[in-house]
Amino acid sequence: MPTWLLLTFAIGFEALATVFLRYSDGFSKLWPVVVVVIGYGISFYLLALILKTGIPQGIVYAIWSAFGIALVTLAGIWLFGDSISPVTGVGLVVVIAGVVLVQLGNSAVT
Repeated sequence: MPTWLLLTFAIGFEALATVFLRYSDGFSKLWPVVVVVIGYGISFYLLALILKTGIPQGIVYAIWSAFGIALVTLAGIWLFGDSISPVTGVGLVVVIAGVVLVQLGNSAVT
């Protein structure tokens, strides 16, 4: 499976687990906790596989965390009615743009 597809799945499982943290109600509801543990487990397993390919850890982690933050924020808005300020929205765009720049910079070096 292509590395970037593995990373996409790792990000998805991490975001899913993070969203289910909220559903777990402080780890007091069994099934959401099961989703949290399995989701994080799969995400970290995929992350470990990705790191075996030789992509620099900082690059992988930057992409994983930035897109995870964006997905969890969007899920919070959609599922829980969370609101964000325009400044927060701009901040999310800047974080993602920063990750893109880091990746472009890494590609230029190799």
